[in-house]
Amino acid sequence: MKRSTRYAEIKSKIDPNRAYDLDEALEILKGMKGAKFDETVEIHMKLGIDVKKADQNVRGTLSMPNGTGKSVKLIAFAQGANAEAAKEAGADEVGDEDMAKRIQDGWMDFDVVVATPDMMRVVGRLGRVLGPQGKMPSPKSGTVTEDIATAVSEFKAGKIEFRADASGNLHAPVGKKSFEKQALKENIDAFISHIKSVRPASAKGRYIQRAVIATTMGPGLRLAVE
Repeated sequence: MKRSTRYAEIKSKIDPNRAYDLDEALEILKGMKGAKFDETVEIHMKLGIDVKKADQNVRGTLSMPNGTGKSVKLIAFAQGANAEAAKEAGADEVGDEDMAKRIQDGWMDFDVVVATPDMMRVVGRLGRVLGPQGKMPSPKSGTVTEDIATAVSEFKAGKIEFRADASGNLHAPVGKKSFEKQALKENIDAFISHIKSVRPASAKGRYIQRAVIATTMGPGLRLAVE
């Protein structure tokens, strides 16, 4: 893939063989010539896990200390009082069978899906559509819950969902390039600490094998992670 002159110029200032401490990596990242929009800062991690083993499937949620700076479009599957609670908490759309039909017909203009347990009879039929997009609600990720209002509020405020892919890689947004350095540092430290805390007991050897931060349009900076 052909890269821009700006990308090449930035990459030339990064040592690909060096693992930077977080403070220095953020200084470099913040000093990079930016794109024409406020880029998202992302963290990418390679974990020493065997995702074929059910007990090594690293996934969950985390509320970033300083949010992510991203406007999240969230839909909720709920009825009655729960539907009203979801609306009041800030859900962009609330529905049941009607909303499921729209999704089956190809509508995917949303980032997060939450549901009450009783609505999984409806949402369950959407697994083949939502699953590959990483949007299928589940109790483990906090997106299937009786307390729908809290779930809506937290995800709208910057709670993120993460899940290791088939190769043991994790990807997550940790803020915007416009964030103050300290805010980004707090978010990244929180994410790394949380991933360490959910290390599967059966995982052998080095757990965090590699960690990289990057902006949407920029090259990656490898982090020194213990």
